[in-house]
Amino acid sequence: MKTPVHGDFIDAVGNTPLIRLKWASEMSGANIYGKAEFMNPGGSVKDRAALYMIRDAEKRGLIKPGGILVEATGGNTGIGVALVGNALGYKSIIVMPDTQAQEKKDTVRACGAELREVPAVPFKDPNNYVHVAQRLAEEVGGYFCNQFDNTANRDGHIQTTGPEIWDALDGKVDAFTTAVGTGGTLAGISIALKERSKSVLTVAADPGGSVIHDFIKTGELTTEGDSITEGIGQGRVTLNLKDAPIDDAERVLDPEALDAIYNMVLHDGLVMGGSTGINVASAIRVGKKLGAGANVVTILCDHGSRYQSKIFNPDFLRSKDLPIPPWMD
Repeated sequence: MKTPVHGDFIDAVGNTPLIRLKWASEMSGANIYGKAEFMNPGGSVKDRAALYMIRDAEKRGLIKPGGILVEATGGNTGIGVALVGNALGYKSIIVMPDTQAQEKKDTVRACGAELREVPAVPFKDPNNYVHVAQRLAEEVGGYFCNQFDNTANRDGHIQTTGPEIWDALDGKVDAFTTAVGTGGTLAGISIALKERSKSVLTVAADPGGSVIHDFIKTGELTTEGDSITEGIGQGRVTLNLKDAPIDDAERVLDPEALDAIYNMVLHDGLVMGGSTGINVASAIRVGKKLGAGANVVTILCDHGSRYQSKIFNPDFLRSKDLPIPPWMD
């Protein structure tokens, strides 16, 4: 097969491969496929959201050449915004909670963006990073991308990621599951797949401390537990997630997610981040319910190198009483 030639960074976003996950498939009895979004040029699924939000702003005249992009992020969307912004001639200011992995903070700075770190406080607090970013955009005359409530985010997945999954498996998609940060990936892909077949089962994968599992199950914004995962979990229903066709939810706690991550390293040769562990663990559960021959798709969000100080750090894991990679124990 001829290797594609991309005209620039922008052209290289998307069209990532599906990888059949050997260990997860053996554990579930179904076929578990991971959409390799870590192979986007910025290293994560968030490249798609960044590109579609910026292009949408351009179409609507909300940003001018040489302007400033401002985004609130756990890290990956900020990296995507900075890199897409560089490629399109914009400057970027990224606002992150100071609790996020140092590797992602360092990467934002390496991308040439200005990083503003703020204390991690709930969304209802006016000093929450989302509100800080919105005020900052107004102060500097920039464009606030607003990944959580900007539905251009999910539009990108309706137009690209969902159809790519469907086409790659020739329409033989039985279920799709992924975690919710903004809700754009889950909602957009679910909408695209349901447009093609109402029978596709769509499932939210949710870490401890997030309300999405209970919201889908009961309609209540309640939760339990907590999680070391970053960039996923939510305390509200975002505009991206609103009215999305989600059938079910699985709450996955950190030990189960870490077990999936470490087994993917050992058996699949994939070193993934925490959200991917939540996703793959959920896919295994869904696959067990659907049985042999079912095709279950999830998202391989980003590479584990962005979380070495946490999920591959024995001292950090011991401090949280969590499993340690077996080769490090």
